Amino acid sequence: MAALSIIIGIIGNIISILVFASPIKTFLQVVKKKSTENYKSVPYITTLLSTSLWTFYGLLKPGGLLVWTVNGAGVVFQFIYVTLFLIYAPTDKKVKTAKLVGILNVGFLGLVIAVTLLALHGNVRLTFVGLLCAGLTVGMYASPLSAMRLVIKTKSVEFMPFFLSFFLFLNAGIWSAYALLVQDFFIGVPNAVGFLLGSAQLILYAVYKNKSNIISTKPTEKIEEEGSAHLVKGIIQMQAFHEDDEDVLKNRSLHKGRSLPKPPVNRQYSFQRILKTFSLSPYEIHANYAHDEDDVENGEKIHS
Repeated sequence: MAALSIIIGIIGNIISILVFASPIKTFLQVVKKKSTENYKSVPYITTLLSTSLWTFYGLLKPGGLLVWTVNGAGVVFQFIYVTLFLIYAPTDKKVKTAKLVGILNVGFLGLVIAVTLLALHGNVRLTFVGLLCAGLTVGMYASPLSAMRLVIKTKSVEFMPFFLSFFLFLNAGIWSAYALLVQDFFIGVPNAVGFLLGSAQLILYAVYKNKSNIISTKPTEKIEEEGSAHLVKGIIQMQAFHEDDEDVLKNRSLHKGRSLPKPPVNRQYSFQRILKTFSLSPYEIHANYAHDEDDVENGEKIHS
């Protein structure tokens, strides 16, 4: 039984590290562009807190080697992600991120460690830290509920990444089995919840993966979640063209006797393409964006 729990624990370590490493590609783009764009720091800050507490729990727990090793690796990953946010985020987001890090990862974590070591003794220490860890883990596994609600509402799995859902499901299942073997309530309960929620996500994916949802316009919150620099740039261009059109109307009202030249073909064409953007999916916008820029530049050359 002990050998089996070690094997399952090692497998859990490998899967957990894969989950922790999944945002690497995102942060490589952040470093390359020197901007965090629309990405949010809160998930990484809270995960840093969670892995830090689980590392502390593993150090307190007799035989907790496999718990603190994987979560120690998680601390390293999340610390790097949060540091990159502090370096490349805009000033306002940088200030908010620094405040959250100070409150959660320094203040709250330090308080928990101090209270545990100075005010508590024996098994009460493990119970106190275990309850905190379990609560944070349940919150982490419950966070995709908003994505599940969006899938049901839109009848589309566009905003539910399959591999992330699958690995979270697999991770929760492995650690549930490990907790059962070592009889650890604090590891078992949150991961059992995660296993159930992960199963629900995969069922939703299987139900809606072949269904298409034709939407002419996307809600603002979807655009924010996509975090696409190309989409944001397209919106900015649309606003710029809209402002240009308003300027044309103002000039026409001030100079009624003068005839204004027709808008350049490239502006008309670009505005039409922007209107068409609302009927495209994010992936079509991403694929066609470079093509649209080339067309606009060609139009400018023709009419220059």
